[in-house]
Amino acid sequence: MLTKPKISAILLLIALIYLSLLLFLPAIAIFYEAFHQGINVFLTSIDQRNFWQATILTLIVTAITVPLNTIFGLCAAWVIGRNQFRGRTLLLSIIDLPFSISPVVAGLAIVLLYGKNGWLGGLLASLNIQILFATPAIVLATAFVTMPFVAREVIPVLEEIGEEQETAARTLGANDWQVFYRVTLPNIRWGLLYGILLTNARALGEFGAVAVVSGSIVGRTATLPIFVEQAYKNYQAEAAFGSAAILASIAALTLIFKEILEQKTRH
Repeated sequence: MLTKPKISAILLLIALIYLSLLLFLPAIAIFYEAFHQGINVFLTSIDQRNFWQATILTLIVTAITVPLNTIFGLCAAWVIGRNQFRGRTLLLSIIDLPFSISPVVAGLAIVLLYGKNGWLGGLLASLNIQILFATPAIVLATAFVTMPFVAREVIPVLEEIGEEQETAARTLGANDWQVFYRVTLPNIRWGLLYGILLTNARALGEFGAVAVVSGSIVGRTATLPIFVEQAYKNYQAEAAFGSAAILASIAALTLIFKEILEQKTRH
């Protein structure tokens, strides 16, 4: 008869095998392929113009997207977390939409809206504005897929802390900005940083929606994840695995910071 410790050990073993097949072994394989020929080969493989252009574009898009969704997330969290109104559940569902919609579908929607034959294509063409297959489309696609993270991390924190401290601050004469900056922000700072961290990680690694709207032009509209795919398809294995190792390292750092923030929130 299986005892509780034996059942726990079996379940733990199954979980470890599953994680090894889906996570640990693939990650080890990426780093092995990137570094098994030596650090000099790794540095040479990524020391190319297309890699640096992809990296710069990725950083630019992330630098635009993260502040935008941070501001949006704070505003949405404040409205939802501090008010009860008709349509509140619907608004939450709309914010969660990027979690349930395929990024490819999101990219296609942007193409249908801003493309040459899209709903706004004629107007944009008359104004000589290019959205699709350029940085603006990449920003739009990335902003869409990263939209929920800040709001979803801050809303539960706002609901948990309640309004007592904010009400007391207003009673003492503080205006709305002072209440937010001196009372609300310190209370939500770890949830906010956690949401920003997740937004940043997703923005750096987004592939599906960006691939649809960017045209995946290496050296022009290819972000770092797209560069990995294109390099691999063009038999540039060292460059592909080197770039993938960099993205994996960013993911690992994200997990480390995530754990640090979770520890902070527990205290």
